[in-house]
Amino acid sequence: MRHPRILAVTLVGALALSACGEKQDGDETVERAFQDVNVVDETDLNDVMLTVADPNEAVTYFMRTSSDQPDRIEMQRGLAQSLVRAKRFSEAVPAYTRLMTYDGVTDADRVDYADALLRSGDWAGAEAALDGVPPTYETFKRYRLEAMIADGNKEWDKADSFYETAVGLTTRPAGVLNNWGYSKLTRGDYTAAERLFSDAIRQDPSMFTAKNNLILARGAQRNYNLPVIPTDQTERAQLLHTLGLAAVKQGDVSTGKALLREAIETHPQHFDAAVRSLRALEENS
Repeated sequence: MRHPRILAVTLVGALALSACGEKQDGDETVERAFQDVNVVDETDLNDVMLTVADPNEAVTYFMRTSSDQPDRIEMQRGLAQSLVRAKRFSEAVPAYTRLMTYDGVTDADRVDYADALLRSGDWAGAEAALDGVPPTYETFKRYRLEAMIADGNKEWDKADSFYETAVGLTTRPAGVLNNWGYSKLTRGDYTAAERLFSDAIRQDPSMFTAKNNLILARGAQRNYNLPVIPTDQTERAQLLHTLGLAAVKQGDVSTGKALLREAIETHPQHFDAAVRSLRALEENS
């Protein structure tokens, strides 16, 4: 008569254990699901911090997370990248140096390291870092840096080759075209420089640096006519000022004075720099 009761207790216990096991499995499944969500959320947050967030806020975020999770390479990478974005290059270099010691470092990381070294003024270190990147790794950033280093070493043929390759690897070549043009300008190849600056302006009509460099290239050839390029009134006045100073440098002082007067008249406000330049010329003539 006691067997049915024993059987009932056994069944209840088994059901309880089964229910407990199901609950435990369910909890583990839920926990894993939340972990997956957290990983996705964290990845999204990292991307936000490296793109649209305030650069110094991003640095603070990655400093905290990399300190809390020192073994995670993506946090170390984020810290180094955010320091560059915040233009804190002296801090970015040791952050990248630390990143280089991690397993899983990539060729992109090595190129970014070279970029940080270059921005901090360590040209030899940047060259050494790029030497550690295999030649099969071909990106716009890598070749832009290679071109700049070749320029610094006055290896002109290599620089031209790297600049040309870099231009072909980006849909936004204005910046590298301007750099290439400035390289030609410093070598005294004014015609090539003028062409490259014009190409840069066509790619980005808002790039005032390329416009000003174009004026320098034309002035070096004693061409004192403003080119047909998109400018507002203030930009036009500034370019006339540059052209006037270029004329004075070439010894064409009367032309320089005329250009400075035109710059003062063109500027929509008081153009103090041009006024001072013209006054200095008139006092010394």
